[in-house]
Amino acid sequence: MEFWQRFEAPDGASGPFSASYPATMPDGRVLSLPLRDFGDFGVAGLIANQASFPVVRALAGWMAEAARPIGAEIVVGLPSLGQVFAPLVAEALGHPNWVAPGWSRKRWYEERLSVPVHSITSPAERRLWLDPRILHRLEGRRVLLVDDVVSTGASALAGLALLKEAGVTPVGLLVAMAQGHRWQAGWPPAIPVRAAFATPIFRPAGAGGWLPEAGTAPYALCPPLDHAA
Repeated sequence: MEFWQRFEAPDGASGPFSASYPATMPDGRVLSLPLRDFGDFGVAGLIANQASFPVVRALAGWMAEAARPIGAEIVVGLPSLGQVFAPLVAEALGHPNWVAPGWSRKRWYEERLSVPVHSITSPAERRLWLDPRILHRLEGRRVLLVDDVVSTGASALAGLALLKEAGVTPVGLLVAMAQGHRWQAGWPPAIPVRAAFATPIFRPAGAGGWLPEAGTAPYALCPPLDHAA
């Protein structure tokens, strides 16, 4: 099966699921996502830079609609996969540009505008950098932090830490997919989270199958998904 290439009509499947999970989109269609085995639990994966253009555009559109009530004035897109969506979201919100932190340090970057980060898919520590020459885009603005997926929350929290070094508290976090509930444990309740769709954590169901974790199934559409609510 080739993942992330097209939306399909729902088939009513309720599990156990084996290789893939049909994640429900805001318009009722489903997107087949591969199930990733982490031992005692599994997750549905989304790799945005491998998705088809129509899928990326649709997800970015739903993300923008979920975030519109927040009234953001500038988008900050987290690398790497959050930056697949960030420029499309910024454009859909009517912004002339966006801000792109990166993994590599340019010669004029400053140590103070960097933080360490790791994620569920990239556990090795890296540093996230912000270009001091574009800090003026953030000053006094309503900043929206954008990423592809929120899972443990580690990447998004690193984004918060980086923005704090720049003197900014974002007005919200926007993601394509909210993955389970683990991220909620350390997330600041004052910063709302919005997502195009959500998927549960999965537990082994025998014979190589997976079922949504108790308390997370069925995991309905989530625009707007508001952690503060």
